[in-house]
Amino acid sequence: MDFQEYQRRSRQTARYPQAGTNPIYPTLGLCGEAGEVADKVKKVIRDRAGHFDAAVRDDLLLELGDVLWYVAQLCSELDLDLDAVAAANLEKLASRMARNVIAGSGDRR
Repeated sequence: MDFQEYQRRSRQTARYPQAGTNPIYPTLGLCGEAGEVADKVKKVIRDRAGHFDAAVRDDLLLELGDVLWYVAQLCSELDLDLDAVAAANLEKLASRMARNVIAGSGDRR
């Protein structure tokens, strides 16, 4: 499956207030789901000495899927193509590598 197909198919399950004109809802959902991913990783560090067993990885797979869903919905709300977002990200990172500025901070370095 490619990102374009994922975005199209996931959009069929978008049931939230003013879907189609509401970028705020998927933005908040993305923050919540990313927090759930971070919390699970934190607990692996705290409770499992950093060991990611199969059960933890399965849980993270589901949570990361939720993150992806919200990214796709936010892209749809903003009329952005998820394939284009992914391609632009790879292009940006390749440019930073070529210019030896992959580390550091700043969106447009």
